[in-house]
Amino acid sequence: MAAVRADKDQLLGPDIAKTAGLPTVPAKKSLRGAIRVCQIGELRHVNGMAILKLARMGHPVLLGRAAPVEDATAPEIRRLLADMIETLDDAGGVGLAAPQVHVPLRLFICKVPERRTSGAADDAPLPLSAVINPELVLDDGETIEDWEGCLSIPGMTGLVPRAARVTMRAMTASGTMFTRAAAGFHARVIQHETDHLDGILYPARLRDPHMFGYNEEIVRFRDDIMASRPDVPSPR
Repeated sequence: MAAVRADKDQLLGPDIAKTAGLPTVPAKKSLRGAIRVCQIGELRHVNGMAILKLARMGHPVLLGRAAPVEDATAPEIRRLLADMIETLDDAGGVGLAAPQVHVPLRLFICKVPERRTSGAADDAPLPLSAVINPELVLDDGETIEDWEGCLSIPGMTGLVPRAARVTMRAMTASGTMFTRAAAGFHARVIQHETDHLDGILYPARLRDPHMFGYNEEIVRFRDDIMASRPDVPSPR
């Protein structure tokens, strides 16, 4: 899910180790291509930044249902998660699903910045976290429309309805099952990323196809949009 650039201080740091199951040693923060030392599980290695190629709308990898992850602790899964963290930092955003980097597996990483939270119950900040084999239960109550972007649909945004609250059962990268209730922007991010695992891109969720366009144009003509749809949030 597209947003502002990820906070580099969180990458492969203690918060990631705790929430995503990726234990790390201190990494040298430097420019792209520099050497960094990191630890994934029991493997300690030195490598350059691994920026993966993003799949864009129209690629078949984004259209199919992804396969479950059989072993969350497998070295190749931990390496994939580490590379996805680097890729998200490079591209900027709050979430990235494995199919977006041409890997059709049911996992994603996401974060919830404090500035996007409402203070309501279950809508709290979340450090960058790994989510594997998620199962969602959508609340039957309120549905909220808000603007979304996507790293696989660069430069565009759309007004997408989502359940205001969800409950998610999933696995961390350490193989631990957890259940999480989420609301507000947190719930939106989870639904957006889980859609990627089912081959669904956000334009398929639009109620009004007129509420979809290039970021610059949507923001430029926000007054016209708000005049026609005063019930929706202002484009950012």
